[in-house]
Amino acid sequence: MSSSPLALEKLALEKGLPSNVDAERLVLGSILLDDSSFIDVAGLLKLDDFCLEKHRRIYRRMLELHERGERIDRITLANELLRFNELESVDGLSYLVSLDDGLPRLPNLAGYVKIIRDKAILRRIVETANSLMHRALMADEEPSTLLASAEESLLRLSDSQTNAGLLTPQEVIQNFQGGINAFLDPSKRIKGTSTGFLKLDEMTGGFHRGELIILAARPSMGKTALALNIAHHVACKLHQPVAIFSLEMSNDSLLTRMLCASARVDSQHFRRGYLVEADRRKLREAANDLVGAPLYIDDTAGVHLMDMHAKLRRLKQQSGELGLVIVDYLQLMSGHGRFENRNQEVSTISRGMKMLAKELDCPMLVLSQLSRAPETRVGDHRPQLSDLRESGSIEQDADLVGFIFREEVYKKDREDLKGLAELIIAKQRNGPIGIANLVYLHALTKFENRAEDFNAPDE
Repeated sequence: MSSSPLALEKLALEKGLPSNVDAERLVLGSILLDDSSFIDVAGLLKLDDFCLEKHRRIYRRMLELHERGERIDRITLANELLRFNELESVDGLSYLVSLDDGLPRLPNLAGYVKIIRDKAILRRIVETANSLMHRALMADEEPSTLLASAEESLLRLSDSQTNAGLLTPQEVIQNFQGGINAFLDPSKRIKGTSTGFLKLDEMTGGFHRGELIILAARPSMGKTALALNIAHHVACKLHQPVAIFSLEMSNDSLLTRMLCASARVDSQHFRRGYLVEADRRKLREAANDLVGAPLYIDDTAGVHLMDMHAKLRRLKQQSGELGLVIVDYLQLMSGHGRFENRNQEVSTISRGMKMLAKELDCPMLVLSQLSRAPETRVGDHRPQLSDLRESGSIEQDADLVGFIFREEVYKKDREDLKGLAELIIAKQRNGPIGIANLVYLHALTKFENRAEDFNAPDE
């Protein structure tokens, strides 16, 4: 339950919430003294950074004058306030005159702005704590939800202080790990996380940090299988932390599939208990690999993006970095709050996923359902970007969109199609689109490279 600016102002006066009215007056006065300084202030201060309501109103009208390309001075500002019947509410023209009265020609504007921002952050911390206390006393929510909300709220406050500004090419190169020599040497560039699939890695350079990768297909095409194969490779072969959020399968079912695929044991034989000693030995070896791997599974049903955010932040603090995050699957997630329709909700989740991948600096592989359009399409059943279900924003937010297509599903009488699979790269911001051919072993629920890919000549 967020407090209104007026309520915050009342609290500030009654309870002494952090504020510095003099600094606010000095900033507004500096703009009236020299309106060219507004540009320096506008990028740093928001309306609600001002504690007093009359200062917020003055700043809002300054902003509108600036957007229209008009000068900002006592007269134009007073006229703008009059247009909205607000001049009296800010204590009239006499108060505007007092703002720049006696100010030096070179005021310490940056210092005043920092004071205002610092006080605003402190007020928001108080507001957040007050809201959390109210929600805790009401006891309408699960403690885990409240804790996740607290972490999310405080993280947003932290982010508001660390937003990077515009950088020159020199600054970008200086900040690049290894300096200009590494920046100009492709062999020293940080490469993406290998997926274990040669053709896919060749086309994408691996999954890159900060990217949102959408893997979509119709049911039973093998979305989860491919995602788990990649997760196993990253965790067990590359020894990088992998987090899997499974909204559809339980953690033991998911682990069973990974074990059988890794050990190359028929998953149906495992479920029925028809195992020979060789199978048991291979399963034990695969289990030893998985037990020692940095693999983390969460099977919470209907997980919110906010919950996921809190869990991943804690995991990154423990592990130092994240190699890959997998979500299975997007349409089973629920947004936090109220939405007019499901499309809007999915759009919010999709955008949140992209922001989360960027913030955590790791690739995020998100599985998604497709509409029925590929099945009703005459002739070629290959998926298209327009088939992404429930929201066009998925396509917009994703850095890479891949579709799994197995023609044997549609032509069951064709023996020559058995085991053939295509991973169609339909969108890639930083690379080519095309098809990576794979082999699908149905009994093992596992995708593998084709034999000829290992012997392919270098181009």
